[in-house]
Amino acid sequence: MDTQVFEQALPNSQPDAGQIIERQTKKATFDLKAYLSQKRIEVEVALDESITVVYPEKIYEAMRYSLLAGGKRLRPILCLASCELSGGTAEIAMPTACALEMIHTMSLIHDDLPSMDNDDYRRGQLTNHKVYGENIAILAGDALLAYAFEFIALHTKRVPCERVLQVIAKVGHAFAATGVIAGQVLDLEFEGQPNINVETLQFIHAHKTGALLEASVLSGAILAGANKELLQKLTNYARNIGLAFQIIDDVLDVTGTSEELGKTAGKDEKAQKVTYPSLWGIEESKRQAQKLVDEAKAEVIPLGEKATPLCAIASYITARTN
Repeated sequence: MDTQVFEQALPNSQPDAGQIIERQTKKATFDLKAYLSQKRIEVEVALDESITVVYPEKIYEAMRYSLLAGGKRLRPILCLASCELSGGTAEIAMPTACALEMIHTMSLIHDDLPSMDNDDYRRGQLTNHKVYGENIAILAGDALLAYAFEFIALHTKRVPCERVLQVIAKVGHAFAATGVIAGQVLDLEFEGQPNINVETLQFIHAHKTGALLEASVLSGAILAGANKELLQKLTNYARNIGLAFQIIDDVLDVTGTSEELGKTAGKDEKAQKVTYPSLWGIEESKRQAQKLVDEAKAEVIPLGEKATPLCAIASYITARTN
């Protein structure tokens, strides 16, 4: 997306009453449930085709077991939505969208291990190590992480090589010790320690949860050729929804059931983890999450109708039940 196109999405003059009504009508008729359902189907098909079971079968079966276990597919959908917002297509972003889900799935496999968060259920089914054993679960996660980068490099078509390299670097940075890993390390270190403050908690979750969400939003835009101004707006959007997502996750861990969540409820309290509800209470946590969502939407609303999916997804983050 070049500068001229982006500037056209930000007119200098204020819209008249008719334009405002037209925009509000379009937003009111946007069916987020249908949008998420359709995008999820597209992602599921691509994921199913991404890994074939060959010799040695066990490792490929373990990879597919967790990768195809369902879930919201929020990260790949954000990648597709930001690419389309920026003037690209779902087709050019789909390999990266799949790779992001592979990396996310890898993080869940390892997060559920006894040496980490020690959980028996994920996405409503037994965790990978409960089915295949800890050794194969670790290797399945390793294989998904490595394959994700290969998948971006080999399957992204009709995109300049420098953009593909930018995406690979962005996703790698988001997961490494500069991103998800940093958050996970501090999450483990502060487990059972009641003296953690809000700033440290925000650092943990901005990295453990927010970094990959941010990479998901930005990678789609980078593939489409978004300029620096648009990338900055999408960065602000992504950082706000990333933190809001984790706050609501913490709330749901207290208020939800294991059946609703598809994983063990109440495990944060059992592990003596400091969470947003433990610092702020349930209602204040919800208020803070909503504030972040409002700030996220304010970043992309001026971009016009193409930003409607991102706005709706931001609202969904505080309304979700799992």
